[in-house]
Amino acid sequence: MADSPAPSDAVPAPVGKVSPPPHPTHRRVPLPNRFPKDPHEDPEAATLQAAIFKSPTYREAHRDLDFLSGPDSRGVRLMLDYDKAETALRRAGVESTIVVFGSTRLREPRLAQASLLKAQKAARQHPEDPELQRAVAVAERLAAKSRYYETARDFGRLVARSQKNFPTPRLWIMTGGGPGIMEAANRGSFDVGIPSVGLNITLPHEQYPNPYIQPDLCFLFHYFAVRKLHFLLRARALVVFPGGYGTCDELFETLEMIQTRVMPPVPVVLVGASYWRQALHIEFLADEGVIDPEDRELFWYAETAEEIWEGISEWHRLNGTPLPIS
Repeated sequence: MADSPAPSDAVPAPVGKVSPPPHPTHRRVPLPNRFPKDPHEDPEAATLQAAIFKSPTYREAHRDLDFLSGPDSRGVRLMLDYDKAETALRRAGVESTIVVFGSTRLREPRLAQASLLKAQKAARQHPEDPELQRAVAVAERLAAKSRYYETARDFGRLVARSQKNFPTPRLWIMTGGGPGIMEAANRGSFDVGIPSVGLNITLPHEQYPNPYIQPDLCFLFHYFAVRKLHFLLRARALVVFPGGYGTCDELFETLEMIQTRVMPPVPVVLVGASYWRQALHIEFLADEGVIDPEDRELFWYAETAEEIWEGISEWHRLNGTPLPIS
């Protein structure tokens, strides 16, 4: 069978000659899809194509926020929530952390004292109002606990100073990124000029991260579960200051995973024995048989930044996992 003749406008390449590489982005002759359908061919074509461009299905998936925010993309969002922070933490060389939890309501002493004076003034103006009297009592307790803000800040400084001789920190302060105790720990590291990490969470109301976190290590998570995972993946210790529901949630979940050995044991330090002995009656749980006596040894109490730091260092020495300190 005879070969089909080549089109008359085809210019065959000379035998043995290499074709020159094409331009990486431009063509000498544009492809047909570069142009809309000619209105002379169909006057309605432009209107029909405009409708296609507006359709959500014509958006690239990664640019379609409606699709990404829908229930069918929850698995993708979970993966992205994890991957974004994981990528940034690895690039920054964050391998070991000390995680600090505590109440957002425990402010620095001067601010706590100002709030107390304000509550007292309001109560004096309306002595018959029981709620204002209660507000004074609460403000007094918060002012008394404001010393923990300074303790957390001092602890952040101690951890940061231990990293001064490394080109890049090998042990990082990590917090939930909010105000109060979290701010204090990040601020202590900031005082020494060492960056620290903050893991914020999306809430229904507007919020602000504390200003002492390294900007490229401050993350905003959508899922609490993924945020908790990142708290513990690199944790070499958990330091828990007085706090409420959120603090207790993180504490109990960590203790449960250590109790069941789902995660390798790490030191857990509860700061403020008088507070925690009332907030958590661990002896009662042991006496009731819902935890074992050895579970009482999964944490200990401390009061000062030095006690916290020395206790964590000693735990790791005994465990054969010394901390990376200069």
